Amino acid sequence: MVTLGALAACSIVLMLLVRIPFPPAPFLEYDPADIPILIGTFLFGPWWGFLLTVVVSVIQGFTVSSGSGIIGIVMHIAATGCFALAAGAIYRRHRSRRAAYFALALGVLLQTTVMAGMNLWLTPIFMQTPREVVLQMTLPVILPFNIIKAGANAAVTALVYKRISRLIHKELDW
Repeated sequence: MVTLGALAACSIVLMLLVRIPFPPAPFLEYDPADIPILIGTFLFGPWWGFLLTVVVSVIQGFTVSSGSGIIGIVMHIAATGCFALAAGAIYRRHRSRRAAYFALALGVLLQTTVMAGMNLWLTPIFMQTPREVVLQMTLPVILPFNIIKAGANAAVTALVYKRISRLIHKELDW
């Protein structure tokens, strides 16, 4: 539980410290907050990763990202939650580097797909704009942003997971 709490705190801090606007649509911002969630998913399994997603999404939604309110919370839970559940289930069954890479790649595709649907459904409500406007932005802006964001978070997770895993397991054995 302490490790999950620390990962949740890291996620919040990363979101506070790193926010990079996406030039075609500055209201879309990259943040690395999903990296600790994905690490927790690989360490403890898909349901713990999903729970971590829910906790972080709610905390972020009422503090750091309060402007997006309940819509932001729902979108984050859907996007990162499906990534955590799918990638965590694959990695839990096959704990190998190849499986981890496959799980992360599938997670990127799943998160991008889910966010495309969520953007078509909720962004018109959030931005008070016609659905057609969001639909026109889907291919040139929304899909590339979500692929880049999920891909960057997956790539960093792939680079740091084993080192962090060894450190955490060493601490837990202490």
